[in-house]
Amino acid sequence: MANKNAQYYGTGRRKSSVARVYVTAGKGKITVNGRDVSDYMPYATLVMDLSQPLEVTGNAGKFDVEAFVEGGGFTGQAGAIRLGLTRALLEAGVDRKTLKVAGLVTRDARAKERKKYGLKAARRAPQFSKR
Repeated sequence: MANKNAQYYGTGRRKSSVARVYVTAGKGKITVNGRDVSDYMPYATLVMDLSQPLEVTGNAGKFDVEAFVEGGGFTGQAGAIRLGLTRALLEAGVDRKTLKVAGLVTRDARAKERKKYGLKAARRAPQFSKR
């Protein structure tokens, strides 16, 4: 499936985060912005979330992942890395159907809605006063 010294690339976006993910054949080490993923991400659930494409396809110990992510918070960054990892695995020749069924190929387009004038937030109106 994957060439020994080939490097595969995928870009992922989520909320306001953008991740550039590089996948090479290796032992399963995941690095984010030069740090180990468990040191970078504050919650183990986020680490599980971003490594989901490897788990679903059964490639957990076969690839080394190096991600460079910027913008947003930890949740957005984890989602961006997950999509970038999925796209890199597709480039590496992993079966698309297994990733698609797990819902990993689709970009999550949900983002913060902008504040409108006359309102306190995107949809929150000022409190009504009868008198």
